[in-house]
Amino acid sequence: MAKAKRGSERREEALSRERIVDAAIELLDTEGENGLTFRALATRLATGPGAIYWHIANKSELLVAASDAVVARAMADVAAHATARKTIRSIAVGVFEAIDAHPWVGAQLSRGPWQTATLQIFERIGRQVQALGVPDGAQFTAASALVSYILGVSDQNAANGRLLEPAVDRADFLETESARWKELDAHEYPFTRKVATQLRKHDDRAEFLAGIDLILAGIAASL
Repeated sequence: MAKAKRGSERREEALSRERIVDAAIELLDTEGENGLTFRALATRLATGPGAIYWHIANKSELLVAASDAVVARAMADVAAHATARKTIRSIAVGVFEAIDAHPWVGAQLSRGPWQTATLQIFERIGRQVQALGVPDGAQFTAASALVSYILGVSDQNAANGRLLEPAVDRADFLETESARWKELDAHEYPFTRKVATQLRKHDDRAEFLAGIDLILAGIAASL
């Protein structure tokens, strides 16, 4: 009996919450949110669904835990810089790349805007907003504007990536879209026609950071 109990304890320790979350992240990355089921997760972990329920109550809790883990790792990898501006850009890139690598995270964060993962980002950005010298009464607005932009654009970038079939080359796609923009009605879409060439040549990450710089310039101008 004692031996059986020790063996059971070892199996329980092996199937930790962290291991379940890691397996869920892998499953979400390969199969998407619809592919995340406790049965599929149990198969991946070589265990029964009941053992998973011991650690995670339901799929919603699992999605929150998985997105929390991805964001926490991204924040841990963010390098501290001498200036608040550079640190904000580094945080922004960390989130952008994390959501690009795990597209389901953006959708999950938009579903629950103030869950732990979002608060982690908000806290890190908020500290840098304080370091910029933003007055107390404007800090919430400045931090919210930055976080909303970071999450919104990162999620949109990931969504755009999901629209492309694996066989579709991004450069070819942008070339086609650029040509379509140029053919739009000149009276209804004068601006869109004008920037069509820029669409073809643009870099998503560079454009994302340019937007961060615009917000930071606005914050600086308001001080």
